Amino acid sequence: MATPTVENYVKQIYLAAPDHVGGLLPLGELAEAVGVVPGTATTMVKSLADAGLAHYQARRGVQLTDAGRRLALHVLRRHRLIESFLVGALGFDWSEVHDEAEELEHVVSDKLLERIDAFLNRPVVDPHGDPIPTPAGTIAQTPPSNLANCPLGESMHVARVVDQSGDFLRFLDRNGLIVGTDLKVINRESAADAVQIRVGRNKRITLGAASAAKVLVAPNTTSTPIAQPRHARRPHKRPKA
Repeated sequence: MATPTVENYVKQIYLAAPDHVGGLLPLGELAEAVGVVPGTATTMVKSLADAGLAHYQARRGVQLTDAGRRLALHVLRRHRLIESFLVGALGFDWSEVHDEAEELEHVVSDKLLERIDAFLNRPVVDPHGDPIPTPAGTIAQTPPSNLANCPLGESMHVARVVDQSGDFLRFLDRNGLIVGTDLKVINRESAADAVQIRVGRNKRITLGAASAAKVLVAPNTTSTPIAQPRHARRPHKRPKA
């Protein structure tokens, strides 16, 4: 049984490493992600390597082994299903579930997790649009487009929000930009770093380019099933186009 510390490390390596060439995550970035000094991260990574969960290259970085990747995906599955349950069944706001899930992901049993998954009708993404790994350890690909680079004038919907800080999620919620929301990008002003969006039929919103890049979108031919428990209403309805 992996400790919470081990689970946190493999999860952070998994989440951050794809952004780096060759999949090697620098130890300084890992230390920042888990909130420790680099020396502490180095010691832990060496322990992960000894346990067969990671490959460590001095002065280059760390990379998960197949066993480490499987463990990371299992932790992510727990985390994202817990977030889905907190929002879909218990009425938590999507801006407040991350920290709760960080604690609960280390203690929920596989049996309870299976019951949660069945209760929510097997969602494929969590309330933020993050893909939920399957029990077999497979995970869907993230949509490649965001509000800063998607085609102008095409009917899209919010598929995923990659910045899950409370303030940003509450801002999106106030403006109706939740997962599943129909929208179109109608204009981009590069000189002002501004992106103009039409939500639904009439509502117009302007975002900065940096914020727009944090909202991933997919064409409306692509569905985004979110957590929906039996005998419970979905907390966020997708607005009509």
